[in-house]
Amino acid sequence: PSLSAPLSLSPSLCPPLSAMVYFEQLKESQDAWEVCAEALAKGIYSDDHVKFFCFQVLEHQIKYRHGGLSPAQQQLIRETLMKWLQLQLMNSQPEKPFIRNKAAQVFALTFVMEYLTHWPKFFYDLLSLVGLNPHGVDVYLRTLMAIDAEVVDRDILHSPEEVRRNTLIKDSMREQVIPSLVESWYQILGTYQQSHPEITCQCLEVVGAYVSWIDLNLIANDRFVNLLLSQMSVEDLREEACECLFEIVNKGMDPTDKTKLVESLCQVLQSAGFFNVEEEEDVDFLAKFSRLVNGMGQSLVLSWTKLAKGGEVKDAAESLSAIEAKVPLLLQLLVHDDDDISANIVGFCYDYLNVLKQFPLLTDQQKTNVEAIMLAVMKKLTYDEEYNFDNEGEDEAMFVEYRKQLKMLLDRLAQVSPELLLEAVGRVFNNTVQRWQTASFMEVEVAIRLLYMLGEALPASHGAHFSGDTAKTSALQDMMRTLVSSGLSGYQHTSVSLEFFETVVRYDKFFLVEPQHIPNVLMAFLDHRGLRHSSPKVRSRVAYLFSLPSPCVTQENGFPTAGVLIVHGESPAERKQALMRSLEEERQAALADCLSHAVGFASRTSKAFSNKQTVKQCGCSEVYRDCLQTFLPALSCPVQRGSLRSAVRSFLHRMIICLEEEVLPFVPAASEHMLKDCEAKDLQEFIPLISQITAKFKDQVSPFLQQVFMPLVLAIFEVLCRPAEDNDQAAALEKQMLRRSYFTFIQTITSSGMNQVLANQGVENIERVLFTIIQGAVDFPDPIAQKTCFIVLSKLVELWGEKNDTSHFIYKHIVPACFLAPLKPSFDLTDAQTTLSECALTLKMIHLRRGPEFIQYLQQEYLPSLQVSPEITQEVCQVLQQPDAKGPQKTT
Repeated sequence: PSLSAPLSLSPSLCPPLSAMVYFEQLKESQDAWEVCAEALAKGIYSDDHVKFFCFQVLEHQIKYRHGGLSPAQQQLIRETLMKWLQLQLMNSQPEKPFIRNKAAQVFALTFVMEYLTHWPKFFYDLLSLVGLNPHGVDVYLRTLMAIDAEVVDRDILHSPEEVRRNTLIKDSMREQVIPSLVESWYQILGTYQQSHPEITCQCLEVVGAYVSWIDLNLIANDRFVNLLLSQMSVEDLREEACECLFEIVNKGMDPTDKTKLVESLCQVLQSAGFFNVEEEEDVDFLAKFSRLVNGMGQSLVLSWTKLAKGGEVKDAAESLSAIEAKVPLLLQLLVHDDDDISANIVGFCYDYLNVLKQFPLLTDQQKTNVEAIMLAVMKKLTYDEEYNFDNEGEDEAMFVEYRKQLKMLLDRLAQVSPELLLEAVGRVFNNTVQRWQTASFMEVEVAIRLLYMLGEALPASHGAHFSGDTAKTSALQDMMRTLVSSGLSGYQHTSVSLEFFETVVRYDKFFLVEPQHIPNVLMAFLDHRGLRHSSPKVRSRVAYLFSLPSPCVTQENGFPTAGVLIVHGESPAERKQALMRSLEEERQAALADCLSHAVGFASRTSKAFSNKQTVKQCGCSEVYRDCLQTFLPALSCPVQRGSLRSAVRSFLHRMIICLEEEVLPFVPAASEHMLKDCEAKDLQEFIPLISQITAKFKDQVSPFLQQVFMPLVLAIFEVLCRPAEDNDQAAALEKQMLRRSYFTFIQTITSSGMNQVLANQGVENIERVLFTIIQGAVDFPDPIAQKTCFIVLSKLVELWGEKNDTSHFIYKHIVPACFLAPLKPSFDLTDAQTTLSECALTLKMIHLRRGPEFIQYLQQEYLPSLQVSPEITQEVCQVLQQPDAKGPQKTT
C-alpha cells in the first residue's frame, strides 16, 4: 500500500514479501509516524508485534528527527505517551514485558530530548498519572531504569555534547525532582512488598542504580534503611534488598562518614541475626549477603587508607577496629561450602591482608586472623569429590577460576608473614604425606599443590633456596625430599600424578643439591606413573614437562645422558639398537627444530622493513634472497615437516612485501614442495600465500597460476574426500576451514581480474570447479562459505553471463542455488540477512546480464516448477526489475 492511502499496520494484511519493506518505509517516512502514534494512543491494535513496531517507529522519530519536528508534533508525541500510559491503568492485564521495555525506552528518549526544554514536569506528570496503580508503577520504574541507561551508565560511550547534556540533566534532577522521586520509591517499597514483590524488586533495583549520583542522605536515613532492612527478611525481596544496600555502601563519600554508615548498618544486620551464617540455608541469598559484606569491608579498608594517608590517626584507628571486627564474619563466609559465597568475599580478604602487610609487627590477634585465613584458603583449595576430571565442564572451569582467586590470597599471605605460611603449609604437608596411602586424593592433591604454590608465593630467600649444606637446609628442601622419597608418585589418581610432576619440575634446582634422587624421579617420568600412565591427560603433560630444559639435565648433556641410560640399561642388544636409533631421530628432530627457529628469526628481522625500497636502501636484498635459497630445501625435510613448512610459509609472506617481484622465481619450487603429501592444515595455510601473490602481482603471475591452479584444486579435493570418523570434530573443523579457504581462493582469482586462469583450465575442469561452488552455496551448513560462493557466482555471471554458451549453466544451476539454499534445513537464519543479500545480488546480476530472457524463464518455467503462485512470481519479478532494490528480501 502507498503511504498516501489509508494505512494498515497489521503484517497479516500485507503481502509477506513486502511487509518488512513496508514497515521500513514507515520508519523513514516524514509523517507516517503520526499514524503509529494514533494507533498507540487509541489502542487500535491488539497484535503485540504491531504495537512493538509502532513504538519502534516513534523511537526512530525521536532519536533521529526530533530537532526537525514542529512544536505541535513534539506535543503530539508527549500526549501519545501519556494517553498510552493511561490506557495501561485501565487494562486488567499488563502488556507483554518486551512492549513495556520498549515503551520505557521511548519515554526515556523523550525525557532526554525534552526535560531541559519543553517537559520540565516530566516526572510530576508521570507520578500524578500513575499514582499507585501497579501497571503504571511498573512502566514508571522501567522508565527510570531506561533513563539511567541513557544518562548515567558509564559503560555506554557518549559524545562530549551528550556528556554535557547528561550532566545538566542530572544537576537539574537533583535540584528539582530527586526528593520527590525518592519519596515515590519509599511509598512503592512500602505499598507493594506483600502484594507485588516483583514491583518491589524493580524499585530496589532503581534505588541501587540512582544512589550513586544522588544525595545519599535521602536514602541513608533511619526511615529508608529500616525499610530496606525489613525487606531483608522477606524471602522474595531479600536478594534485591541486599543488592540495594550494596550499592548504598558502595557510594563514594567522606571516609569518616562512610565508616559510620557501614558500622551503623552492621550493627542493625548483626542484631537482626544476619551474621549467623551457619544457620542460613538459602545459598542464593548468602551469595548476595557475602557480596554486601565484601562491599562493606572494602569500603572500610578504603576509608582507613585515606585516613591513614591524611594523618588522621584517631579516625584511622576506628576504621581499623571496624575492619578487624568483621574478620570473624569474613572467615565464616570464606570457608563456606558454597564456592560462590566464598568467592564473593575474596576481595575484602585480600584488601585486609594488604592492610596487615603495611605493619612491621602484627598483634597476636592479627596473627591469629592470618592463620585462620591460611587454614580457610587451604580448605577451599581442596577439590570436591564430584569434580569430573575426565570430562571437565562449566562447574569445573568455575572452580579452576576460583582457585586462581585463592592463589592470590596465598601470595598475599606470604607477603604478610612468610614464616607463618611456611609453617602452616609444612604442617599440612607432612601430616598428609605420612598417611598418604589411606588419605583421600583431595587431601593428597592439595598438600602437594600447596608445596607447588609456595614456589611463587614465598620471597626468593625462602622459595628458591636449596642449600648443599645440611645444617642450612630449608623447610622447602625438607618437603621436597619427603615428596620424592615417599612413594607418592605412585598414587592412583590423575590429579595427584599431575601435581607430583608439576612440583618436581617447579623445584628442579633441588636436584642440584640432592642429585641422589634423580634416578627415582627419572624412572617415575618414564614408567607407568608418567609417560606410560593410563590417562592420556597425564601422559601428554608429563611428555611436555619432561621435554623442558632443567639445570640437572641441561641442553648440552641431554643426548649424552640418554646415551648413558641406554648403554648401561638392562635391555637386550636389539632393544638398545632401537633406542639408539630413536635417539638419533630425536637429534634430527632437534636440528630441524633449530632450523625452524632460524627461519623464524629471519622473518622477524624483516619486520623492520615496510617495502622493497627500504630493503634496497639498506642493501639487504641479496641477504634475503640468499636466505630464500637456503631455506626452500627445508620444505622437503621429512622431520618436523609441519613446523618447517609453517616457518618457510611465514618467511615467504614477508618476502612478498620486502622483495616484491624478486620473490617470484622462488614461488614455483616452493609451491611444488608444499603440495606434496599435504594435510588439510597445510593446504589451508598455503592458500593465503597463493592468494596474497595473486592479489599483489595479478598478470605477472598469471602463467604460474594457470599451471598450479588444477594441481592445487586437486590436492584440496583429495584431502576433502578422505574418510574420517563421524565423531572426529577436529578433522571436521579442519575440512570446514580448508573448504572456506578454497572458496576464498576462487573469489580472489575472480575478483582480481584473473578470470583467464579459470578460463584456460579446460571445459571439464571448469565445470568441476563450478559445481563445487554450487555445492558450497547450497549443501554445506556454513554461512561464511555460502556467502563467499554466492559472491563468486555473482562475479562469474558478471564476467561470462552475456555469453550464450553459459546460459544453460546459469539457468540449470545458479538460479536454483539462489532459491533453494535458503530453503535448506541447515540454512543458518541467524546469519540469513548477509547470505540472502548475496543470493539477491546474484539474481540481480543475472537479470543485468540476461535481461528479459531471465524474467521470462522465471515466470514461465522455474518458479511455476516450484509451485509458486502467479501473484508471488509476479512480485518477485517486479522486485528484480526495480533498479533501486537489491533483490528479493527475506519472506515469511
